[in-house]
Amino acid sequence: MCLAICGGCGLKPSHQPPSRQQAPPTASASEVHFEPGSPKLAQIRLAKVETILAATGQVTAPGKVEVNSNRIWRVFLPVAGRVIDVTARTGDFVSRGQPLLRVESPDTDAAVAALQQAQAAVTQAQSSLAKAQLDLDRTRDLYAHGAVPLKEVANLEAILTQAKAAVNQAKAAEEQARRKLEILGVTPDSYGQPVVLRAPVSGKVIELNVANGEYRNDLSDALMTIADLSTLWITSEVAETDIRHIRLKAPISFRLAAYPGEIFHGRVLLISDMLDPQTRTVKVRSEMPNPDGRLKPEMYGTVELADRMEPCIAVPAQAVLSHKDGNFVWRLKNPGTFERVRVLVADQRGDRVLIRQGLRPGDQIVVDGVLLLGASNGDQP
Repeated sequence: MCLAICGGCGLKPSHQPPSRQQAPPTASASEVHFEPGSPKLAQIRLAKVETILAATGQVTAPGKVEVNSNRIWRVFLPVAGRVIDVTARTGDFVSRGQPLLRVESPDTDAAVAALQQAQAAVTQAQSSLAKAQLDLDRTRDLYAHGAVPLKEVANLEAILTQAKAAVNQAKAAEEQARRKLEILGVTPDSYGQPVVLRAPVSGKVIELNVANGEYRNDLSDALMTIADLSTLWITSEVAETDIRHIRLKAPISFRLAAYPGEIFHGRVLLISDMLDPQTRTVKVRSEMPNPDGRLKPEMYGTVELADRMEPCIAVPAQAVLSHKDGNFVWRLKNPGTFERVRVLVADQRGDRVLIRQGLRPGDQIVVDGVLLLGASNGDQP
């Protein structure tokens, strides 16, 4: 009897009969022979044993909930100054545009003064341009009557060109000063206005590093961190032997001890290109929606990332006979000769039975006429 194990098939043997056909074996010989030309041979149909990829289990790994770093915003001061009012606290949900804190700064007064000076410069430049245009028009008229030389006209044309450039430069300085005020959120009509910092996005305040009354002049130090927790990351460490089963954008299931019996669903977002030499695992990152906020960063659970696919021996279900002593098939030994081979069944998938032991790829087995062979062998129905 052949006891070949299908390569890599990790299914556990099934103790349930895969077929309803019954052929109780007897103590007689386990072979049946038909003479060439026997009409019974025409009633027997053979099929080759195949190897297929079959799901043999789930690829699972511990998973951890993390903040989506693409949805984190840090709030910085645009100018140095004193914090006079912090309205947001750690854990608060803030909406886009909501005031977070106010700062009084001498830089706002300087920005207002710079705009007013730029506006005055524009007015002066426009006045000079108008005068240059009038002078040029008058000189051209005089030149037309021969009262002045052409050199005078050329000089005034150069002055007009310079005046136009001065106007453009003054307007650019005015726009720059106005834009700075817009960034600071103050108006150009008064002094002493505080700078109001507003939420750049809707989300939770997960970190706060400022208090009322502080004077801040380090503009590179974040005052607070806001995270959009409507989408989170699930990071897991997948064993090196299982990483071949993981695919980008493949669906995942996530189970947490905090919510027993519930399953959360997401998709694989990233498979790391590096293997951890200490743990022999590969980091896999998945993205999961969190519209109701039930998932919290730093929660732990178990991730089911994929079906573990392994090559397994497969035969048609009607080829397998079952008995209280086990399962068996009829295999072609020689032309006209069939032997009964005991097999270890792993599982049944549709019209196919996965075989763990007993057959090799390429073996020819009987799929039609198995009861005929049992009767010829003396088995009692």
